Amino acid sequence: MECKSANTDEIPLSVNARKVLDRRYLLKDEGGRIVETPRAMFRRVAKAVAEADLLYDKGAEGKQLEKEFFDLMINTEFLPNSPTLMNAGTEIEQLSACFVLPVGDSIREIFGAVKNMALIHQSGGGTGLSFSRLRPKDDVVKSTGGIASGPLSFMRVFDEATEIIKQGGRRRGANMGILRVDHPDIMDFIRAKEREGFLSNFNTSVNATDRFMESVKADGKYDLINPRTGKAVKTLGAKQIFNRAVKSAWKTGDPGFIFIDEINRYNPTPGLGEIESTNPCGEQPLLPYESCNLGSINLSKMIRDETIDWEKLKKTIHLGIHFLDNIIDINKFPLPEIDAITKGNRKIGLGVMGFAEMLIKLGISYASDEALEKAERVMQFIQREAIEKSKVLARQRGSFPNFRGSLWEKKGYKRMRNASIITIAPTGTLSIIAGTSSSIEPLFAISFYREILEGTRLLEVNSLFQSMAEAEGIADRELMESIALKGSIQDFPSVPENLKRTFLTALDIPLEWHIKMQAAFQKYTDNAVSKTINLPQEATIEDVAKAYLMAYEIKCKGITIFRYGSKQPQVLYIGLSKDTPLQAGPEFSGDCRICSV
Repeated sequence: MECKSANTDEIPLSVNARKVLDRRYLLKDEGGRIVETPRAMFRRVAKAVAEADLLYDKGAEGKQLEKEFFDLMINTEFLPNSPTLMNAGTEIEQLSACFVLPVGDSIREIFGAVKNMALIHQSGGGTGLSFSRLRPKDDVVKSTGGIASGPLSFMRVFDEATEIIKQGGRRRGANMGILRVDHPDIMDFIRAKEREGFLSNFNTSVNATDRFMESVKADGKYDLINPRTGKAVKTLGAKQIFNRAVKSAWKTGDPGFIFIDEINRYNPTPGLGEIESTNPCGEQPLLPYESCNLGSINLSKMIRDETIDWEKLKKTIHLGIHFLDNIIDINKFPLPEIDAITKGNRKIGLGVMGFAEMLIKLGISYASDEALEKAERVMQFIQREAIEKSKVLARQRGSFPNFRGSLWEKKGYKRMRNASIITIAPTGTLSIIAGTSSSIEPLFAISFYREILEGTRLLEVNSLFQSMAEAEGIADRELMESIALKGSIQDFPSVPENLKRTFLTALDIPLEWHIKMQAAFQKYTDNAVSKTINLPQEATIEDVAKAYLMAYEIKCKGITIFRYGSKQPQVLYIGLSKDTPLQAGPEFSGDCRICSV
């Protein structure tokens, strides 16, 4: 029941994938007319990225590598992050998705960061910004004799700038706004997103320290510290702040928590400073001015004869690492500071998509110990092979310049090309292009109606469920339309138990299994994991508190929850009545929170 485009340049794309490519990715002339096909886009990207080999070997055979990169993308076995697809081989050639910018405690530094953020957004990147260095509201401003307005007032400036920039861009600008839990304005920050429309271009996260989290568990107190003076200004009960953050997350989906001490325990270059922020979706911790380019392997394409094709996966990993490392050398960075530290550390982030569909093909339930074991085994394999490829590139091209004193050297490695290697990103529109499930997320709905044009909706059914339902003899349109009223198949007597077991949706899965899955992937991910802990509308504030504490205990680097119905607008709506089907926006890719940002 998946509808294919009639004009896909011989690439089997869904109608929605083609629409996304037309709107955002394919090159256009000055009149806004599309001037390339999807095949030409992949050819453009493959050629530009393969040419980086010539920087290291003037006699390199670029055509063979170009073909390998092209085949990887055209078969949707691997896709790089959106800026690479948009900009590679063009005059812009800014190819990274993730950036972190410092925000200093002066007007010059603050508005300098606003300008830098705008330049990054204009080129297709997203930014993480920690506001923890800004003096609190009502603090003294010695230069003027006035009082400070605090971090939230300046976050509004960043938000408005993002709103203006995105009007002319192909990709909506996104920010992560972060504040340390011991900042005096933490309560205002926690409650900020409860105001309708306020900071709509931000995800927000609390930088939660180990000391704070242990105080929450012990029902203890902790100090709020003025960043200007370094002195304690107030003592609060940790549970007071924690419970307020949990309540706000229950109401709005924000703030998430970032476990900053856990992140810095794995900071690969501690000699360069502490990590204070991540990119907009939390999966990429970065130093100030650092950037990272990402790419994802389609695990659904790594299955052959109902087993994992480990040789194919190995080849894809090695090509993916080569691809991502090459991007750094051809990238035109927006700022010289970004160029310097990015090339000094050469961080990349190889991740995955299609994990839920991989489990379905293997006949494994997402909410099971078997699924956790499979996640760990796959990620251990990906990490090991990625490290091996990075070592090979280091022998050929040299280690990343900041290798001395790095965590890699301290672990006994002789060389490494990249300071970090593995990142689990949300994938978003990439999974629409690839026609698979988003990142490591479960399916959000088995069938639903997608608006593809104003007033035009198509019934969209997961292709794996469609084929398996046909094999069971139950694939009639009436059933699919009935499923679209709920999204889930669990309450349909006509659906066999084996399908109910493997086709779990996000809201079918207890929160504990969501968090366990995130932790399973984190175990073999040197950066971090973007995963939304989806909760049903009836979930309680206590459920959210349980999720945050569990994520801390089992060593996740952060947590984001989304209770259905708590953020407006959403990109997928469960029917408001028993006769109203699920309706999704044109860019819904299976993750209700990420796609609404």
